Amino acid sequence: MKSNRYFKPLDLALKLGNDFLDTLDTTPVGVRSSYTELKSLWDWNLPQDGKAPEEVIEELNRCALPGLNHNQSGRFFAWVIGGSHPSAIAADWLTSVWDQNAGLYNCTPSSGIVEEICGGWLKALLNIPQQSTFAFVTGCQMANFTCLNAARNHLFNTVGWNIETQGFYGAPLIRIITGDQKHSTIIRALRMLGFGTNMVIQLPSDDAGRISVEAIEAEFRKDSVIPTMLILQAGEIHTGAFDDFDAIIPMAHQYNAWVHIDGAFGLWAAASNTYKHLMKGAEQADSWATDGHKWLNVPYDSGYAFVAHQDAHFLSLSQQASYIEQDDEARDQVNWNPELSRRARGFATFAAIKELGATGIEALVGRCCRHATAIVQGASELPHVEVLAYPIINQGILRFRHPSGKTEEYFYEKFTEAVIAAINASGEAFFQPSTYKGKRCMRVSVSGWRTNEEDVRRAVAAIGAAIKKASESIDIP
Repeated sequence: MKSNRYFKPLDLALKLGNDFLDTLDTTPVGVRSSYTELKSLWDWNLPQDGKAPEEVIEELNRCALPGLNHNQSGRFFAWVIGGSHPSAIAADWLTSVWDQNAGLYNCTPSSGIVEEICGGWLKALLNIPQQSTFAFVTGCQMANFTCLNAARNHLFNTVGWNIETQGFYGAPLIRIITGDQKHSTIIRALRMLGFGTNMVIQLPSDDAGRISVEAIEAEFRKDSVIPTMLILQAGEIHTGAFDDFDAIIPMAHQYNAWVHIDGAFGLWAAASNTYKHLMKGAEQADSWATDGHKWLNVPYDSGYAFVAHQDAHFLSLSQQASYIEQDDEARDQVNWNPELSRRARGFATFAAIKELGATGIEALVGRCCRHATAIVQGASELPHVEVLAYPIINQGILRFRHPSGKTEEYFYEKFTEAVIAAINASGEAFFQPSTYKGKRCMRVSVSGWRTNEEDVRRAVAAIGAAIKKASESIDIP
């Protein structure tokens, strides 16, 4: 009988994976070793002779573990990073075992069919018009790219310019309007699409990060003819705020603008009866981008793009070649995605939605929002804490007043960073500093399905202990 060379490494990986997941509640959440210390764990010499696969996996696990942030933990609040549901992890492992290239239907029919199924499910969950096209991409960076690429095609075509064949040389101008609190992936997407950052008009936002309807309309009135992309937000990354889609989108369409919604995590509010009012009017947009590896909690390498204009989406990405056998009946993924060779991302999404169902996804959204509010509320009762934003959904902002009582921003910044460092050093929770409208702060981001009331209690206690420790160690001028 022929031996199975896969058995030992896969069996070991299963054991090591379960060991990792089993210890999430008892091990430090964040990495506590320095860059130099982590580098020293690895053999940097090019191997001349090979090793048995199981020996490679053992070495990989041993060297990698000290440098892994435990974002699967229920006490990871640093960025909008969820964990992964059990079925989604298992489906992702099978995706690697099956090793399908999901670029074409003919390469892997099952991958294409599952993406079609999940595309329909996602549109229903997120209240996106069912006639919209979709793409499974690496994350919201490429989802924004895919959507804005379709917008580029559509807007240039409205003025008789074929950007795919004529390029940018001599092309008409396209106006781009965003708010000043847009996510950095928007600018990167625009740069990759050939739009210089100097062409982006950044309108001021209110205290929560929302653009005013009046400011947008005033910008349109300056030139009512120029083709325009208007980029709105569902879930500002500090406050979780939503632009006023119901008022802004119809007005923008009167000026023939393309409206894109960047909703990396906030788009999932539409899946909750409690929070879907925040997305009122969003279904009128021209494109939408969100992540699966945030609030849906599937493994990384999962983003979703949706486009209301099929022709613009198809024409901006489709490509023919003699060696690419496209199917006349089924959907070829390459015509809607920036990649040809690509992972079969639909399987993990299929598993997560099947495991949770619509009611489970709604419960997940509500649970994260409640826990974010509980952490911010609990912290607000501690000394030296200032709340900059209570959660609208699952994001809040805190900063910490210097024990000296000095109110200059420098002292807020130093003490806020000292408290965050003390929390992370404790291993009880993990947060990161950020800057919102000129104020150094600590984001409270709750996106993981594992977070529970005990995690909230431990996080608030860790904040309190860190304030005490930082107060005792900091020099008071």
